Amino acid sequence: MTHRFRRIAVITGDPSIADPTKRGASYHEEDRLTHEAMMAAFRSLEGYEFLFWSEHERLLDLLRDQRPDLVVNFCDTGFRNVPTQELNLPAYMELLGIPYTGASPAAMVLCFDKAIVRLVAQSLGVAVPGEVYFPADAPLETAPDLYPALIKPNAADGSVGITKDSVVRNRAQALDYLGWLRATLPGRDALIQEYLPGPEYGIGVIGNPDTGLRMLPALEVDFSRLPAGLNPILSFESKAMPDSPYWTDIKFKPAKLATDVENRLEGWTRTLFRRLGLRDYGRFDFRVAADGEPKLMEINPNPAWANDGKLAFMAGFAGIEYHDMLRLVLEAAVARAERAG
Repeated sequence: MTHRFRRIAVITGDPSIADPTKRGASYHEEDRLTHEAMMAAFRSLEGYEFLFWSEHERLLDLLRDQRPDLVVNFCDTGFRNVPTQELNLPAYMELLGIPYTGASPAAMVLCFDKAIVRLVAQSLGVAVPGEVYFPADAPLETAPDLYPALIKPNAADGSVGITKDSVVRNRAQALDYLGWLRATLPGRDALIQEYLPGPEYGIGVIGNPDTGLRMLPALEVDFSRLPAGLNPILSFESKAMPDSPYWTDIKFKPAKLATDVENRLEGWTRTLFRRLGLRDYGRFDFRVAADGEPKLMEINPNPAWANDGKLAFMAGFAGIEYHDMLRLVLEAAVARAERAG
């Protein structure tokens, strides 16, 4: 394959500095292994020359001075691993005129604020859980009585601020968790959200509305192996604590959805993908409420790229190997960039 988008830089988080989305704010062996698997998968793709940049101290200079044809933006931890600066790298690349994979800065801003995502979804007829936005400076005693509830930060990635204790069933538990959240993430507004006790599904998509969206087979999160008494949620422990049952006992499996439910979730995904300006790939998480109806939980504009992440599992359900999943994401961005001229 020969085309003008041949020299590709792949940008990731910086393992040499602190990262709040990791346990102990540090990278570990499992992070190194997924990074190496990703690099090997890209190197197996013919027709491209890949550069892998993770040292953020030099990153802006590299982008300006070496100017790749296109950037695979896998820096989902933010510039210098600061989550609120995730949008800064694509903004800088736009200033330089370098095309890149994934969401624009505007889409990142919208999707980072979960309360805004909920309002947009609700306006489009997408079912959402009941929810109260609770500012960081609001007196704790004014917290609403909404039980059972899931309490989480309004703005965060990687399940930061969501632990095994996030599901609260009475006022005492709610006040305890809100107090912990404020001490752990000072100044971070919270959401007090209707707890959805049913199955949790992921809908993955690769492509773009103008050239075609490829819906991947739906994924279900399998909580059945969790020890009794543990809340069935994807908490921070499930992402960063290898000695936790949330890490070891939660599995992913193909979802068995009724046709009407599958069509509804995929329809909502297409609508939200376009409305929020997502590009190239995305993941949408839904969970079933007590009344049996699925509701939107999260939108991930640049979902986890790792070979053990949800998107890779969904691709695998479709018979798409990991390197081909990365190729499809890259080709979606290349096609978009070619159309843009």
